[in-house]
Amino acid sequence: MLKDKIHQLSDKYKSEIIELRRHLHANPELSFEETNTVAFVEEKLRSFGITHIEPKAETGLVVIIEGKNPEKKVIALRGDMDALPIVEANDVPYKSTNPGVMHACGHDVHTSSLLGTARILNELKDEFEGTIKLFFQPGEEKIPGGASMMIRDGALENPKPSAVIGQHVMPFIPVGKVGFRKGMYMASADELYLKVKGKGGHGAMPETLVDPVLISAHILVALQQVVSRKADPKTPSVLSFGKVIAEGATNVIPNEVNIEGTFRTLNEVWRKEAHSQMLKIANGIAEGMGGEVEFEIRKGYPFLKNEPELTQRAITAAEEYLGKENVLDIDIWMAAEDFSYYTQEIDGCFYRLGTRNEAKGIISSVHTPTFDIDEDALGISTGLMAYIALQELKQ
Repeated sequence: MLKDKIHQLSDKYKSEIIELRRHLHANPELSFEETNTVAFVEEKLRSFGITHIEPKAETGLVVIIEGKNPEKKVIALRGDMDALPIVEANDVPYKSTNPGVMHACGHDVHTSSLLGTARILNELKDEFEGTIKLFFQPGEEKIPGGASMMIRDGALENPKPSAVIGQHVMPFIPVGKVGFRKGMYMASADELYLKVKGKGGHGAMPETLVDPVLISAHILVALQQVVSRKADPKTPSVLSFGKVIAEGATNVIPNEVNIEGTFRTLNEVWRKEAHSQMLKIANGIAEGMGGEVEFEIRKGYPFLKNEPELTQRAITAAEEYLGKENVLDIDIWMAAEDFSYYTQEIDGCFYRLGTRNEAKGIISSVHTPTFDIDEDALGISTGLMAYIALQELKQ
């Protein structure tokens, strides 16, 4: 059976994929700077005998593996390659050698897994009909998102896939299990930048000043009503501010305060309305208190929706490959992902790969200095994605 062959190949190449992952983890590169990473990926693909490789989005690749009757159906698989500006705290042999840069979101796992999937599919290309496109994508962690640039450069054309499938590590799911959600899954994400201006001076003479710190405090509190009083309770929304800089002192009021935050939701109509509400509230408060505010909203990734029928087929394939007890239903997650750009164009399925192992102390969340994975996940990820893709080609 094809499933058994995939299991055998996944087991055969597991140790090699672990070594690839460790190399990538030790040599991380930031978004849109993945020059060495993409060269490494291309070298490995060619060593597997895969030669149909096209550069996209400057530091990305589109790879094509054709089976019999390649025009019959086309499926795309995606792995992202960039790292984060985080100082790694793990004491492991494969610790980052690039100071201040770390694969803290598991993109080293996604890239090495997709390499393993590519090798499996290439070895089985005489046993399936259709075409598999592989997206080795840069810049998922940084607006405008490498996915948007891959699409801009024609990744979804010549040939056009009918669906795209992606997987992402999930440290809250035990290794050996995977998670799926049909329909709306991840939020849109916008970056908020406010510069609140006033008139600074001596803290002992507030009557002579226009205090931007006080204005900022009022704005921050008032903006929360956008979520607590304006949003439909059925539409999840998050408004958070993580950076407030007022360069004053105990007795010095600064001239301005800089604020940064994020807004996330799952409804595009409400997203637009919320932007308008935030601007109106902030400007009204600043003006009413004698100051002014520059408010920039950098529109980020759209919401991510898993096409229900495609996702159900992927769930069925995962249950066949791993066993029903190892396939979980997961909830909406208010994080964002630029995979969403693909799902705005074609059917998509984005699922979660369990990487947690409490017995080994592997429990840290993504985007933390201690994030790591149980590498047994790499014995699952490569074959599972290959099996899901080949099952989808049969539809």
